[in-house]
Amino acid sequence: MHSALNMALINLNHPAHYLGIGPFQVSVGNLVIIVSMFVIFAMAIFLPFPHGKDD
Repeated sequence: MHSALNMALINLNHPAHYLGIGPFQVSVGNLVIIVSMFVIFAMAIFLPFPHGKDD
């Protein structure tokens, strides 16, 4: 039987790709997570809440 680690959809057995600006360095995977968190936060702030039948 294959273990859960052997059945990963993405091969994680290689070095990460990094982006750097000056003294700051972040991996591409972490950058994707950070950007998606900002997008979800902005959507939560700017999208209107659903209204009930009373309005």
